[in-house]
Amino acid sequence: MVTEIAQIEIKTGQEDAFEKAAAEARPHFLAADGCHGMDLHRSVEHPTRYRLMVQWETVEHHTVTFRESAGFARWRELAGPHFAAPPQVEHVYSVLTH
Repeated sequence: MVTEIAQIEIKTGQEDAFEKAAAEARPHFLAADGCHGMDLHRSVEHPTRYRLMVQWETVEHHTVTFRESAGFARWRELAGPHFAAPPQVEHVYSVLTH
């Protein structure tokens, strides 16, 4: 299991619209092959900064299967207009949990 962490900077004043877009796109993530969950977090110190965290079976489920899907296209269609810059994405795996 890997977690995709996408740091997303949103245009000032579009935070509520972005959150609504993410909520609308959520079912597309959850329906994706290999997806085991999706969370969106907003920064307290930087209110236009979000971190999208998606649990995938493998990196390829994200980078190949999902990115080539209609669900990914819909996510970008909904959320993309609110991006201030391209998201910064990395994949991590747990080495210590509680």
